[in-house]
Amino acid sequence: MKIEVQSRKLVKPCTPTPQHLRIYNISLLDELNPSMHVIRILYYHHNPPLNNNAKPLLQDSLAKDSLAKVLPLFHPLAGRYVKDTHVVDCNDEGAEFSEALVDFDLLHLTAGPNSTESEQLNNLLPLDIAADPADPMLAVQVNTFRCGGLAIGVCASHRIFDSGSLGIFLAAWADVASRGNGEFVLRAPDYFGSPSSLYFPSENVDPLDFGVSKTRDRSIVGKRFVFDKTAISRLRHRNGSIPARGPSRVMVVSAVVTQAILRADRAKNGGSKAALIGQAINVRERTVPPVPKQACGTWAALSYLECDPSERAGVESLVGKMREAAMRGVEDCGRILSDKEFGRWVMVDSYLEAAKKADRPDYKAIWITDFSKFGEYQLDFGFRKPVWVSLASVPLKDHIVLMNTKENDGIEAWVYLHESDMPFLERDEVLTSML
Repeated sequence: MKIEVQSRKLVKPCTPTPQHLRIYNISLLDELNPSMHVIRILYYHHNPPLNNNAKPLLQDSLAKDSLAKVLPLFHPLAGRYVKDTHVVDCNDEGAEFSEALVDFDLLHLTAGPNSTESEQLNNLLPLDIAADPADPMLAVQVNTFRCGGLAIGVCASHRIFDSGSLGIFLAAWADVASRGNGEFVLRAPDYFGSPSSLYFPSENVDPLDFGVSKTRDRSIVGKRFVFDKTAISRLRHRNGSIPARGPSRVMVVSAVVTQAILRADRAKNGGSKAALIGQAINVRERTVPPVPKQACGTWAALSYLECDPSERAGVESLVGKMREAAMRGVEDCGRILSDKEFGRWVMVDSYLEAAKKADRPDYKAIWITDFSKFGEYQLDFGFRKPVWVSLASVPLKDHIVLMNTKENDGIEAWVYLHESDMPFLERDEVLTSML
């Protein structure tokens, strides 16, 4: 898949950032995030416009114009990180915007889970996933395929954004773009009105080391496993052990893939390791007082559980344990902001404790993130909705990311393992029989 970047420029906000918003303070939660970008790639078939106001994204530079219009609402994304003081200088330097041509047909790329390697998709992104302090806070690359289809690759700095924030931004940008050249009135939520720095101020600490390297680590490989509606229904009703109104499809798929990774590890290394299973929890709207649904920044907590090396629990048992851990995590959210000491434990100390245990050789840590609730298949930039939304090759070992299928009734499990571990997972007969 040959890709040639045709242009690269900076898009500045259409209105300058007010002086009182010039400095954006990052939080301790932001500081602990690994030095990387949160990413998304949106794919669109070539379609004629639906009406006069719904022009193709590239026509009349609509992508750049709409980006310039939405950036005032997300002013830190047009700024630059200042490493010495751990702040973002919202200087309106701009977001990076690139246009590229792809000598490939989009249909071949979206044909199925085995149609392309995840590493090939990194070329559709404007930046390496591993971040450098000098990188723009936001970068976009619009890729035009030879068939006329598009792929919009987006990178936002994990220094100020979690994945929920990226979903919020993309929804706002699509809303502006879909209006065409019509007048855009800035009537929107205060996306940065509830920063986590108000409750967890910066402590000038270094990011946690999750092995993210500026040089692309090719020893970490990605694989996409697609569980369609039928497969999930079969899992939920298998032997009647998982009730239909019980755990969500995300929870069931998480448990199935986690169990397969643990089996693969035992097949390769023996069964002497304890398992640590970490699940990210979006705390927005779950705190007291509530963090707004549209709040940007880092608003994610970690709930984790440990399993003894001797345990060989079935799927239904692991689902139950993971569900209980997640429910405890959600319940804990209510005290995060009202109880300072407890809030620090939930949002910071438990995260550090889990990361410390994960470094031990007698633990197998698996990290799970759910991207399925961000509504990205509704992102219409004015020329219909995406035919696929993907990640790429992410240098985070033993990581599972769950995403929706286009039909919104299946789950794509993006699994990232060391290259020596992945063959054991791919040969796992229990997992492959469930797909």
